[in-house]
Amino acid sequence: MALIWNRSITWDSEDWRERAACQDLDPDLFFPIGSTGPAADQIRNAKAICDTCEAKVPCLEFALASNQESGVWGGVTEDERRRLRRVRLAQRRHAS
Repeated sequence: MALIWNRSITWDSEDWRERAACQDLDPDLFFPIGSTGPAADQIRNAKAICDTCEAKVPCLEFALASNQESGVWGGVTEDERRRLRRVRLAQRRHAS
């Protein structure tokens, strides 16, 4: 599954947020404080919702393109997104 990582995407054309499984849920679930203890359970619960969501890929694309620094987006935590960004930047450098 190839993800698009491009800031020029028009996000409002066929807005993915209208299809998001989380749209009627408490947003705090997707923004845990920390990553251990109760926060780890919260992250697992958020990711489980993301795993059922038809908007998972565009949600993650949005988070990467707009540098979302916190929360679970597209089933990916902030630490996982940082690693993904580093990998993608390295791939871009090697492709140039």
